[in-house]
Amino acid sequence: MDKERFSAFLLGLSVGVGISLLVAPKSGRETRASIRDKAGEGTDYLRQGGAKVKLTAAAWVDKGKEALNRKKDPLTEAVESDKQAYREAVI
Repeated sequence: MDKERFSAFLLGLSVGVGISLLVAPKSGRETRASIRDKAGEGTDYLRQGGAKVKLTAAAWVDKGKEALNRKKDPLTEAVESDKQAYREAVI
C-alpha cells in the first residue's frame, strides 16, 4: 500500500512540474535562475535560523550551569558541615 501511495505521489509531482513548466511565463533559463536565487535565499535563511538556535541553546546551557552551581554550593557546604559534625561526634 505504501509503494502505491509513493508512486501516486511521484506521478502527481511529475504532472504538476510538467504543467507548471508548460504554463510558466518565463523562459527555461530565467526559471532556473529564479529557482537558484530562491534556493540561495532559503539556504541563507536556514543558516541564520540555525545560528540563532545555536546562540539560544548556548544561553540555555549557560543558565543551566549557573543554576546547577547555585544549588551545588550550598549542598557542598552542608556535606562538609555534616562531615565535620561526624568527626567531632566520633572524637
